Amino acid sequence: MTTTIERPSGEDSTEPEPEPILATTFEELGVAPELVAVLASQGIKAPFPVQAITIPDAIAGRDVCGKAKTGSGKTLAFGLPLLMRLGTPAPRRPRGLVLVPTRELAIQVAEVLAPLADAMGRRAVVLYGGADIERQIKKLNKGVDVVIATPGRLIDLSDRGEVSVADVEVAVLDEADRMADMGFLPQVDWVLRRIEKPHQTMLFSATLDGDVDRLVRRHLSDPVRHEVASARVTVDLMEHRFLQVHQMDKVKVAAAICHGATKTLVFVRTKRGADRLVEQLQRENVRAAAIHGDLRQSSREKALEDFTSSKLPVLVATDVAARGLDIDDVDVVVHYDPPEDHKAYLHRSGRTARAGGKGVVATLVLWDQILDVERIQKRLGLVTPLIEIFSNDPRLADLSGWDLDEGAA
Repeated sequence: MTTTIERPSGEDSTEPEPEPILATTFEELGVAPELVAVLASQGIKAPFPVQAITIPDAIAGRDVCGKAKTGSGKTLAFGLPLLMRLGTPAPRRPRGLVLVPTRELAIQVAEVLAPLADAMGRRAVVLYGGADIERQIKKLNKGVDVVIATPGRLIDLSDRGEVSVADVEVAVLDEADRMADMGFLPQVDWVLRRIEKPHQTMLFSATLDGDVDRLVRRHLSDPVRHEVASARVTVDLMEHRFLQVHQMDKVKVAAAICHGATKTLVFVRTKRGADRLVEQLQRENVRAAAIHGDLRQSSREKALEDFTSSKLPVLVATDVAARGLDIDDVDVVVHYDPPEDHKAYLHRSGRTARAGGKGVVATLVLWDQILDVERIQKRLGLVTPLIEIFSNDPRLADLSGWDLDEGAA
């Protein structure tokens, strides 16, 4: 069984396929009353499409293969059924497992599931590298129903005899495509092969080809397949600005954009470049912090927490550090360094215009980067002018509020 839902892109060139009738409340999906109450207290009353089409099958115990991007609401899509289907665990032998590619995503998934787990009398523990392993062991020793983990740290703790996946009843692979990109699939395979009893597996990924498809065929049994949205729809929901800037004025242009936005995520190519740009933005009276692999875990977590909670208006990130980030209400994404290709453009830009919302994406382009950026535009089907702009231009304060045809290069 395969279900595909295309969210409308504003183009009706063909007669749309009939869409399945979706439940409009979590009660209709069969979600436990305790969980519905927690969601309602958080202002979450209506399921997103990915939740509406996957939760009934997941509650029924089917293996689920979901094609959905970060920000589509898939944490609840797998988290709610997971918490409803678990038995009582033995010490250090969890019944639920969620594998994720990065520590940041592990923390975010844990934050979503923690109040829901409490409501069901469950205990969730998050395990990831770069944090105090002894502290994680103490948490495991207190009892655990669900482990949310990066593959490497889970294997490390398993080798030490501190945790076992043998009794897992429900396994979730989140952002499987990113785990493939980061070379984690052998570790994922190692973990899944050590589950000893029959179990349910749910896999979510932005793509389902190549290594991810092999993972599906190896570890999922007769999965029901669901798909929500497409890359094209994501592009259509964004407003795109391609700005030709001058090297000596580039930092000031970025600062002007940041001053005009509430929450800005800025992408650079290198860790050193991230640190340098933070210092330069701070000199322009922009409150910013960096997130990249060379920072201490505590620094990464504080920067991410402050940005997520809107205490910090600007976060400067490298591509690897931003993998799997799930941050709401990012109104502007800035490609300070243009992405390598159209896929990287989509991945970075996907931090805004999430869950049906809108957002602005600005790419800063130097003269010798114009041809590369035009290739990216062509691959994405974007017909957007390249506009020469300077840091004193008032339009930078409101990127969505001006006519693209004005001043086009």
